Amino acid sequence: MTIRLYDTARRAVVPFAPGRVVRIYVCGITPYDATHLGHAATYLTYDLLVRRLTELGHEVRMVRNVTDVDDSILPKARELGVGYLELADRELARFHADMDALGMRPPEREPRVTETIGEIIRMVEGLLDAGHAYLTHGTAYFDTSTFPRFGELSHYRRDQMIRLARARGGNPDDPHRRDPLDFVLWQPSLPDEPAWRAPFGVGRPGWHIECSAMALQELGPTLDLHGGGTDLIFPHHECEVAQSESFTGEPFVRHWLHSAMVAYEGEKMSKSLGNLVFVSDLLADHDPRAVRLALMRHHYRSGFEWHDTDIWDGDALLRRLVAAATAPAGPDPRPFAARVRDALDADLNAPAALDALAELADAVLSGGTDPSAPQVLVELGDLVGLDLRRPVR
Repeated sequence: MTIRLYDTARRAVVPFAPGRVVRIYVCGITPYDATHLGHAATYLTYDLLVRRLTELGHEVRMVRNVTDVDDSILPKARELGVGYLELADRELARFHADMDALGMRPPEREPRVTETIGEIIRMVEGLLDAGHAYLTHGTAYFDTSTFPRFGELSHYRRDQMIRLARARGGNPDDPHRRDPLDFVLWQPSLPDEPAWRAPFGVGRPGWHIECSAMALQELGPTLDLHGGGTDLIFPHHECEVAQSESFTGEPFVRHWLHSAMVAYEGEKMSKSLGNLVFVSDLLADHDPRAVRLALMRHHYRSGFEWHDTDIWDGDALLRRLVAAATAPAGPDPRPFAARVRDALDADLNAPAALDALAELADAVLSGGTDPSAPQVLVELGDLVGLDLRRPVR
């Protein structure tokens, strides 16, 4: 069996045919606030992929990082009057609780930036020595002119990249950069920020180099698949490609997978708008499996709007699935099972897989003579991360 997935760099659905061991790196959270539906939708995508690859006999080594030092968490810790690591530990614990409740398989490794400083320093030093970076006013910048393929992942025009860099935490107007698209590898720390001593100065890492160093340390120079939200395509992932391949001289990623953003009732979901839907709030009133089912109604590449009524659809479907799982018999389940697996193999088409599950449940509840049907429904539930053995909460 071959899974077909959309590849961002190639802009097409193509076969994803890795070896027995599959090395996957997914950008994790910056733990300064609670888990919201955008996080849940993103990590559901990779959970479904890992489950299907495992069923097909692959050994999946998935790494999901924790960005516990960057330009988002430090000001939040300052605002709250707590240590940045204390804030990170607290929010990471909440994130783990939410992911566990939603049935997400944990990654094999979950490195933190603060545990990877040595590798980050080694990379920055190597890029400086090789002429791919330069040092000015205590800041090390990557020199994008030394990487002619910069922009080939996103396919954005230069003016688009500059605009997005400005909107997403970069500073293309910094007069110390040789080019507006050059990006920070290492920077001086403010007096109340953490700092590490490196051969090129005391300071802290830039955002992009952190993920490259963690991926290299945990999985080696070449990843089978790298994932994250579409908001990370540029600048984060574009910069990762440039600095990683300039440092190792090897291809960084064979397949790029990105999940679309989630809106809330007509507006972009964002902290600045105050309209984030937090997973913990939904879990307080609903079975976690209902949340997972509601999210599975949307394809990972189709940005969608969450409406407060969506969770009720998840509740209703969960009750039907659990009821069918305890029925005595049903129809021949094999055509439904084939549809579920075919849907997952067709670019992780979760809505189509869910339709097949729902139709099997409805057919079981309508009667039948095949005693294996309810058990197959349970097994298919396991495949998509739904334990149908438990009663609805």
